[in-house]
Amino acid sequence: MKKVNVAILGATGAVGVEMLKILGEYDIEIGKLLPLASARSAGGYVKFRGGDVRIEEATDESFKGMDFVLGAVKNGMSRRFAPAIVESGAVYIDNSSAFRMDDHVPLVVPEINGADAFKNKGIIANPNCSTIITLMAVAGLAKLSPIESMVASTYQAVSGAGQAGFSELQGQMEAIVNGGKIESSTFPTQIALNVIPFIGAGLDNGYTDEEMKMQNEGRRIFHRPGLRVTCTCVRVPVMRSHSIAVTVRTERRIELDEAKAAISSYPGVRLVDDYQGRDYPTPLDTSNQDLVWVGRVRRDLVDDDAITLWCCGDQIRKGAAANAVQILKMMADAKD
Repeated sequence: MKKVNVAILGATGAVGVEMLKILGEYDIEIGKLLPLASARSAGGYVKFRGGDVRIEEATDESFKGMDFVLGAVKNGMSRRFAPAIVESGAVYIDNSSAFRMDDHVPLVVPEINGADAFKNKGIIANPNCSTIITLMAVAGLAKLSPIESMVASTYQAVSGAGQAGFSELQGQMEAIVNGGKIESSTFPTQIALNVIPFIGAGLDNGYTDEEMKMQNEGRRIFHRPGLRVTCTCVRVPVMRSHSIAVTVRTERRIELDEAKAAISSYPGVRLVDDYQGRDYPTPLDTSNQDLVWVGRVRRDLVDDDAITLWCCGDQIRKGAAANAVQILKMMADAKD
């Protein structure tokens, strides 16, 4: 692999820090690494492969000479810098939702639709975290028979809200133990010892924009414009790794044995048949690694032609940072 120059836009945030970590772990030859952040963070340093790299303020001129830019900023900042990145000639791999539904921007999970990335016009979008984890879990089934519909309930860790989510859950747990005051600002109500069945902004159809992402993004990733998904997104008092219970209906009935074999053999997925005496993963099992773990694969009792399963994956890694780095690596390898 030839050396590539990589910038990280938003290098000091939770996902940006993880991108740096994963870039260091993966077999990618880095020529120049450029951590970019706001003026407030500029001048500081980040660790990379045992050394210190200086953080620079992000400007329109920052991207010249870069081969890839990994985006770890919110929608507004992503849209602000995207034109300058594209003009520089770099490929922008964006973790925000700014371009996910743009027909001219490929929405990519490398193991599922990696070929789409090479059709980019300068921007590639990273899907939503729960979408990535769920679609990875069911992609083996989709290879056997196209998916018609899914019914999903997500159990999303506070990591989905970034560092503020971590801090709020930690602070509330400490307040409960010490008899202090419970304060909520990141989440709409107390998350410690609680669950919140509402993530994102409410829509006219009674769902939230977070819940609609699995259908809207799933259609693009699977190339299935008719895919139907009913999703309920729930925030749970877990620090890291999202979990999803999903029922999948395919065009033809898939038998359980072939379903398990397809899931087990799918790249980036681990089937849990007997792990520490159980047939299911938990968020703690799947944190700080890049595989999506799948368990409790069983016949649905309402729709006898459907399969129901449980999956877990690290929201910050495979659900965000690792997926973006994997896209970068796939494209860099193809240039050799």
